[in-house]
Amino acid sequence: MRADRLVSLVLLLRQHGRLSAVALARELEVSTRTVLRDIEALSSAGVPVYAERGRHGGFALLPGFRTELTGLNHDEALALLIAGSRRGAHAFGLGSALASAMLKVVDALPESYRDTAAGAAERLLIDPETDLLSRRLVAEEVPDTVVAEVRRAVLAGHKLRIHYAAVDQSPKWRTVDPIGLVTVRDQGYLLATRSGEDRTYRLSRVLAAQELAEPAQRPDRVDLDRAWQERSTRFRTGGDQVTVLLRVNPARREDLLGTALAVRAEEADSDGWLRMEVAFQDSRHAEWALWQLSTNAEALSPPWLRDSLRNRATALATRYGVSS
Repeated sequence: MRADRLVSLVLLLRQHGRLSAVALARELEVSTRTVLRDIEALSSAGVPVYAERGRHGGFALLPGFRTELTGLNHDEALALLIAGSRRGAHAFGLGSALASAMLKVVDALPESYRDTAAGAAERLLIDPETDLLSRRLVAEEVPDTVVAEVRRAVLAGHKLRIHYAAVDQSPKWRTVDPIGLVTVRDQGYLLATRSGEDRTYRLSRVLAAQELAEPAQRPDRVDLDRAWQERSTRFRTGGDQVTVLLRVNPARREDLLGTALAVRAEEADSDGWLRMEVAFQDSRHAEWALWQLSTNAEALSPPWLRDSLRNRATALATRYGVSS
């Protein structure tokens, strides 16, 4: 919308002091002709923007033109900036809106807080794209048109039609009553009900969405955190789960917990290793998790898992055995 663009233009000039029409066009993702028209509109509306000629010229605001957001202390301002650094908004298609909002917040802060809060925020990093082992944490891509339609239905309380591609199934259209949106490690989920039954849909598997005019059948208020916890619990305790009795080196306990669904029992063995009863989603999950731990873990039961790991190790040893 043009009004939002005009506000962003003013804030960019406030932040940078002077910018050329080309630079403004690049920041606002419009043409230079549009920028010139916007500058003219701002001037007509009484905003003190003026042009400076020359190679280093551009557009600028008269010094002192600003409004301030009062009532925020330093820690509150810092909290806002840190919240703006989180990537969760991108999962809901609000990345550009978040960037615009943070620009407005920084501009409106009292000068005494603006510089110190912004400097402090540069020294705090939340959820980087890679971990210490350089494993990239890839956010799932969801088309803006899809997530915007889902978001509108959730916030308006309307029924929603989604073309959903469930795992190992052909995509199907289904009508749901949306309850809320959740983002976990840059993966977005839609919590909904369908024919009165709880359903959880991964946004990256929603191929198309359509907000309907019919009101959704859902409670007026919802404890989304509790709803998510309940569904997570059902997920961990359902399906083709397997329970494994194993021993693990204490140094690798956290690695095991990062992959297991649940730990049902745990005690220390006489040699210092941990004896644990652990649940995995299925047999392939159990085999994969134990294989990652190499000689730092030993599956005690079930027998089929021991056989599977032994066969895999034998095949690997054969592959890299000394040739005659």
